Amino acid sequence: MRQATSLGLLAIALAAAVAGLMTIRTGGIAADDWNVVMAIRGQRAAMAAVVGAALAVAGAMLQSLLRNPLASPDLLGLASGAGLAVMLSIYLTGAAGGLALGAGGAGVAALIGSCATLGVVYALSQRRGFLDPVSLVLVGVIVSVMCGAATMFIAMLTPDRGVGVARWTIGALDDNVPLRWVWVVGGIVLAASVLGAWAGPAMDAAALSEDEARSVGIPLGALRLMLFLLAGVLTAGAVVIAGPIGFIGLVCPHVTRLLAGPAHRVVVIGSALAGAAMVVGAEALVKAMDLPGGRVPIGVVTAILGGPVLIGLLRGTARAE
Repeated sequence: MRQATSLGLLAIALAAAVAGLMTIRTGGIAADDWNVVMAIRGQRAAMAAVVGAALAVAGAMLQSLLRNPLASPDLLGLASGAGLAVMLSIYLTGAAGGLALGAGGAGVAALIGSCATLGVVYALSQRRGFLDPVSLVLVGVIVSVMCGAATMFIAMLTPDRGVGVARWTIGALDDNVPLRWVWVVGGIVLAASVLGAWAGPAMDAAALSEDEARSVGIPLGALRLMLFLLAGVLTAGAVVIAGPIGFIGLVCPHVTRLLAGPAHRVVVIGSALAGAAMVVGAEALVKAMDLPGGRVPIGVVTAILGGPVLIGLLRGTARAE
């Protein structure tokens, strides 16, 4: 009952966020322009929902894979690594803004960047053959900062550096992203969420000791490989659409656990709903702000909202130790 109620609340939150984005600041729109505005906002709502769900599900899978509540695509550098790989491919191919790469080229570059970054962070976080949770976060943050700096440096070398730079450094939704990209990544998110929900009981068992998981017949190697690849693919898909948006993969799995409990089947589904609601809500907040400098990148909003949550989690982890 608790799980169904929690998922229902998250679904309502998503619906409310979409309604807010579709209706905010529409009072002065002429009747002739209404359909056009609604179409544009509908596409942005779809983009935000897909990106948020992708990052949140990737965060839930990384936390299960690494047995670390602080694991997320942004803190471990996956998002920044994917953004760096796309920016590097833009520089090498001369594709202005990344759109000329196409979904396939940008997706392959982002997937390589995210998986390579996770591999590097995982290798550097080993201490005496064991994964150290504190080192994992510290190494991930350092690698993320380095990838972000490298992305900015490559952007300065690119002739059209004004096009889409914010998107590849801090994350932003772009109206020029083709709708078919959103459908492709949305299909990937749906498939990954179904796989994650199906593997939920195995993820629950894997959260125990390795001996206990193996004793009940859990193929840990295959499970970890699946979670590794799915997290990389989901992060890559989100970065292709909106760049490296932070804190979604960290906050949403924790919100779902607080509401629905630790069962991974529900955590995966709930994280998808929570992530979609959070990013759509952040986009609605961006739409509500009328600033002299123009539109605020959505990554700024999620960082402001997610930063205090990270501090709280770190303080809670320190007290637990």
